[in-house]
Amino acid sequence: MSENIINSSKAPEPVGLYPHARRVGNLLFLSGVGPREKGAKKIPGVELNATGEIISYDIETQCRSVFQNVRYILEDAGSSWDKIVDVTVFLTNMKDDFQTYNRIYAEYFKDNLPCRTTVEINKLPTPIAIELKVMATID
Repeated sequence: MSENIINSSKAPEPVGLYPHARRVGNLLFLSGVGPREKGAKKIPGVELNATGEIISYDIETQCRSVFQNVRYILEDAGSSWDKIVDVTVFLTNMKDDFQTYNRIYAEYFKDNLPCRTTVEINKLPTPIAIELKVMATID
């Protein structure tokens, strides 16, 4: 079963015991992907105070970083952006961030229209404002 586990060499390290992705048949299931960068403590688009709480954040910067991390995982797994079939997005502030997220999403997915669900949650495991859960096909 471990041959179906995929960990990207470019995406940020998981914050728990899970792989970046798992292949089942011709489907690829990505674990939740946030905006962190591999090997870095600073999160793109996030300013934290001394206790690690968010002071301010830039949702556009976070969105672009999340999409890049998704691309890294897909490519390292042998899939690609155009093979994404389903996206679930978790936002911590739907009222303020949905419009920006939706605009950036439209840039990245203009040639591919996967199914999509957007959910507001009150917190994510790290101090971020967005996380994506993605399913794609793989040859």
